[in-house]
Amino acid sequence: MTSTEGGALLVCITMLPVGGLLLAFLLGGRWAERVALLALAIGAVVSFAIAAAVLRLDAAVVYLLGGWAPPLGVALRADGLSAAMLSTTSVVIGATAFFARGRFGQGPGEQRQALVFWVLLLAVWSALNAVFVGTDLFNLFVALEMLSFAAIPLVCLDGRAETMAAALRYLIFVLFGSVLYLLGAALLYGAYGTLDITLLSTRVKADPATIVAGALMTAGLLAKTALFPLHLWLPAAHAGAPAAASAVMSGLVVKASFILILRIWFWVMPGLLTGMAPQILAALGAAAIVFGSALALRQARLKLLIAYSTVAQIGYLFLMFPLVAADPAHSGGPWTGGILQAVSHALAKASMFLAAGLVAESVGHDRIRDLGGVARALPVTVVAFGLAGLSLMGLPPSGGFVAKWLLLKGAIATGQWWWALVMLAGGLLTGGYVFRVLAVSLRARPSGAVFAAVAPRREAVVLVLALGSVALGLVPLASFGLLQIGRLP
Repeated sequence: MTSTEGGALLVCITMLPVGGLLLAFLLGGRWAERVALLALAIGAVVSFAIAAAVLRLDAAVVYLLGGWAPPLGVALRADGLSAAMLSTTSVVIGATAFFARGRFGQGPGEQRQALVFWVLLLAVWSALNAVFVGTDLFNLFVALEMLSFAAIPLVCLDGRAETMAAALRYLIFVLFGSVLYLLGAALLYGAYGTLDITLLSTRVKADPATIVAGALMTAGLLAKTALFPLHLWLPAAHAGAPAAASAVMSGLVVKASFILILRIWFWVMPGLLTGMAPQILAALGAAAIVFGSALALRQARLKLLIAYSTVAQIGYLFLMFPLVAADPAHSGGPWTGGILQAVSHALAKASMFLAAGLVAESVGHDRIRDLGGVARALPVTVVAFGLAGLSLMGLPPSGGFVAKWLLLKGAIATGQWWWALVMLAGGLLTGGYVFRVLAVSLRARPSGAVFAAVAPRREAVVLVLALGSVALGLVPLASFGLLQIGRLP
């Protein structure tokens, strides 16, 4: 293994947010916003440059730290999956940061909460990038821990008792997942003498120690991904978190551990993804779709409705496991569908949470039954919410439609029609709770209700993210060939 053309970009995308974080902390709250926005702008350019390099080489971009190849050294690697997630992360965090200026923008003096927010946002971005380009299972563990301990304070940024309790529950699940993951990694290291993903892919055998290690690591990562029934921390965490924090957590943070699950099963242990393992993962995903959607329909608060929608939409990601495992040689469609679901969900869910934040700021609450007149007061926000819901429902021409269509085709092609029924039922349930919000917002304004104005530029951010989730469906399928580059060992 040697460093490839464009490998230095991987160092840049990893260290850029770290440098921005340190600089923002040193300069203080009055400059933190400017530093973060500048770093995010540069990072967006670098992330798209990495995607261009992967396409140009038609292979993964690799950089060996210090020139030492694994197992003596550590490698950074960006394949098509990494490039797609790096680009999505830069877009979502960049848009969220621009939106957050309305609440955490530069004030007349030093603002501690604003400083903490921008520093934590850069820390989340740094950890996400490290997860997407890392190749060593222990270094990936460190990146996940950094991600968790940057995301948890965002949940309780206001310091209220209920948000502190939600953050504590989040912390308990994270620590539980970390212990299981680390135990599994220790078993793999003891059995094979390395934790490098590329080297493990050539050495792993279907022995009891490896199977136990895979099960432990997967269970730990499922707790971090908030897959049913390990989702209990997610709704409470979103309930009191700032809208910007919820957008990043739902759109990106839970995807990091999911991407690592993909790495473990499709890179490290592809030979073990047979029998009941993929079916169990998909069954949990199906339960998440039905359970999360049903609970979303029953919520009285808008943010909780969107949070339970996240629980449901995460379930679709795990339906790809049995579809890809059933016929690995012809699994391009289900693989593309699963990753496209992750990307389109990130854009749509970030838009929804930011829209909910604007509604709460304007109305003063997020009780769904009392949101009459919101469509007239915030028309752009409501349109954006509807477009994002369109993608979550899987209606054309959205990115969610293409993703779910590819998964449906995979289910039919492999004879696993029951997963297709789950996806169709999930789409109907999603339509139910999205329509519920839109129907109430179109009603007349309650007598005596006063709506505060919101900045048009913040509404524009919400709309751009929603349009992005829809525009993915208009991209020719051939353009998603990036996702196939470096897919399997």
